[in-house]
Amino acid sequence: MAERGTIRPGRVFVDDRGRTAQLHGIGLQRIGDRWFAWGEDKAAGGLFTAVACYSSPDLATWTFERDALVAGEGDLGADRVIERPKVLQRPDGRWVMLLHVESDDYAYARVGYAIADQPEGPYEYVGSERPLGNISRDIGVFHEDGVGYLLSEDRDHGLHIYRLREDRLGVEALVATLRQQARPEIGYESPTLVRHDDGRYYLFGSDLTGWDLNDNMYTSAPALEGPWDDWRPIAPVGTRTFDSQVSVVVPVGDGYVYVGDRWRPDALAESEPVWLPLRIRDGEVVLEWRDEWSIQELGA
Repeated sequence: MAERGTIRPGRVFVDDRGRTAQLHGIGLQRIGDRWFAWGEDKAAGGLFTAVACYSSPDLATWTFERDALVAGEGDLGADRVIERPKVLQRPDGRWVMLLHVESDDYAYARVGYAIADQPEGPYEYVGSERPLGNISRDIGVFHEDGVGYLLSEDRDHGLHIYRLREDRLGVEALVATLRQQARPEIGYESPTLVRHDDGRYYLFGSDLTGWDLNDNMYTSAPALEGPWDDWRPIAPVGTRTFDSQVSVVVPVGDGYVYVGDRWRPDALAESEPVWLPLRIRDGEVVLEWRDEWSIQELGA
């Protein structure tokens, strides 16, 4: 277990119960004086059992809050795969969890919605959709000026940015679609988005290589509609993003934290997280390896 405040990339977090924190494919945000994270509980393997919720004062020490969403029937049945839990608060104060909802053969390809009165849940599942008729696999979310957005990888058409309805329980409109410049028939998966104080948006994603790791990429634009720059590597070429796949990038202090996963198909519950400080300088993303660090270095 890490000392209080110390983050050691490539090592699992241990929660207050002495168990490996199930922080896989997470959503992460600051709420009040604590950080809340919602992760895929892989303790029973790849099929769905629960989305676990944790809280932390420093992104290093984690308290288990509860299972925010648990297996049931239909979309949440024992034969389903539930991934990439992301949470937004809507204008009425309630909390909406968005999910990648799948069958075990990855043919279902939908985004699911659940709602709760508290960020930790319990969440009530509402239903799923293929946004505007498009397939939806890995997802991310973004919130700005009272508007929520869904980032969704569509294997047939590219990476979509959608504007969500005011109630956050469905997609309202397509904002932009991005593709790889080298392979324009596809986009990037596992998307996450931030707006920097230079006024530009930075979008991050991973190539479509399954469990195999790759050099994750980023692009930037002055508006969500674009125009978006060519994609560039997040980390030094050949490091495979320090052997990780991006899950989220979140603002912390005067910088950001990159959160990635090292997926171990034979031991998903013990898949190691890679959390690193990330800076955006002069329009470029800077991500460097650190054996250990703390958010205090980012002014948090």
